[in-house]
Formats: sequence, C-alpha cells, structure tokens
Amino acid sequence: MKLSERRYSQKILLGRQGNALISLIAIILVSFVLFAFIKAIWYFRFPKDEAPLLFERNVMNWFVLPASFETFLQRPWTLVSHMFMHDNIWRVFANMLWLWSFGYIMRELTGDRKIIPVFIYGALAGAITFLVTFNSISSLQELKPGAFYMGASSGVMAVAVATTLISPNYRIFPMIGGGLPLWALTALYLITDLATVSITDTGNLLAHVAGGLMGFLFIALLKAGYDWSEWMSNFFEWISNLFNPDKPKRGVNIKEELFYHSNVVPFTKTPHITQQRVDEILDKINQEGYGKLSEEEKEILRRASEEGL
Repeated sequence: MKLSERRYSQKILLGRQGNALISLIAIILVSFVLFAFIKAIWYFRFPKDEAPLLFERNVMNWFVLPASFETFLQRPWTLVSHMFMHDNIWRVFANMLWLWSFGYIMRELTGDRKIIPVFIYGALAGAITFLVTFNSISSLQELKPGAFYMGASSGVMAVAVATTLISPNYRIFPMIGGGLPLWALTALYLITDLATVSITDTGNLLAHVAGGLMGFLFIALLKAGYDWSEWMSNFFEWISNLFNPDKPKRGVNIKEELFYHSNVVPFTKTPHITQQRVDEILDKINQEGYGKLSEEEKEILRRASEEGL
C-alpha cells in the first residue's frame, strides 16, 4: 500500500495500533454497555417499579461521584470511575461524538500523548468543583444526600477547549467555502452542551465550566513550557510495558547499544549487476588476474553466473 493510501486509511478508520482516542472511546462505551447489561438483569430479577431504584442504590452508587464529602471518603475511587459512567444512551452518544470530533483534531495536531491526560485533568477538575460546590453552598445542602455526578462531559469540554486554543483557525469541512474555523465548531458545542444543563443545576453547570477552564490552563502552561501530560504518558507507558518481554532494559541506552556495541552488521551492501559491470570485471581478470578482484567484484560474478548474465 502506498504511503498516501495508508494515511487516507488511517484518517477514515482511526484504527491503527496505539490510537489513544479510540482506546478512550472504547473504554467509555464498554463501560456503558456493561452497566446497561447489568441493569437489564436487575429488571429481570425485580419488579419494574423497583428495579431502577435498586440498581441505582446497589450498583451505580458505587461508581458515580457522590455530592456528600463524607460518602466520597468511603468511595474515593469514584473520583476516577465517575468519568466513564453514563446512564443515558443519548448523553453517551453526544459525548463520544464530540470527543471523537475534537480528539481527532487534537491527535492530528499534537499526536497521541495529550488526549487522555487532557481528558482526565478536565474530568478531575469537574469532579472536584462538583464536590466543592455542594459542600460549600448552603442552598444545596438539602439536595446533597441524593445528588451525584457522572459522565465524560467535563473531560470532553477540556479536550474541546484545549484543541481550539492549539489552533483556533484550523479548518474543518474544507469543501464548504474553504472550510469552517475550529472555533465555530467549539461555539456550537458549548451552546449545545451548556443548554442541556439546567441553570438551576449549579453543581453540574460549574463542573462543565471547570472542565473547560482546565483545558485552557493545560494549553496555557504547555505554551509556557510546562507539559502536564508527560508524567501521565510515561506512567501509562510503564504500565503497558510491565508484561512486555521486548521492553528496553532499565538504564540501557538504546542508541548506544544499537550503533556502538552491536555485533550485527546494520545492513548488507548488495551491488547492482549490469552487463557493463560484468564486462569490466572480466577485462580486469584478463589484465590483472582473478586474485586481484575485490570481494564485491567476486560477488557480482557469482550472482551474474546464477542469473545467467
């Protein structure tokens, strides 16, 4: 396959090995399908009017982020698990569509190592803001026992804002009048996302805003020379290499081992055989004898005899 064909295939499928964007989307979708299957089992086990409440109490509550700080201390893992949880098919579909749209552009501009860290930072910023909001605003105290936060919205918001700040004039749909600027797509996303959150739902609204601010902060620090994604990318790489037998040994300089201490010849020179070159070697044998031929010239003669030249 030609290089241009390989690039076109990658743009369409986004499925080559090491694609962080596809991995992230797959994790979220698998989580949604898994818990939807568990919920279906609950409907078979319990009466229809009781099944949703029992499922929420016995399953979902252990993975979504509770508004109560006391409950959160009993379930600290929800700070991470909540960002992969969705209970509405339209919400997960919208989140994944926007994540793919902005994540694809970010991946094209920065590579694979920024997408997941930006998403996680945004989701964590949204979660912390949600907790602080419910535990500091007195008017929300009555709602705190039954309130919780879940979903990828804050993480997607961070990816959208970060991608736009990297290249606001990046053009999409170039076939339409030269393309639309990326900031226009971001504006559409912000309007549709914030429109789905009630203005009275202070905790969720501020969590989405916090995700966007985290995306802004990430890029501002990156331009200033501070890359918050580096340690996280190295950590993920270390995890993925734990059971990799071909991983580089600790403390080994790959460049030095390969180029300066290797006993293997990096390449084998294969001379090009032409009739003119063979005739020149034969003339040399007539004038100086076979013993004067170099190893390369002997190899050419041997190959020429095999190929019938």
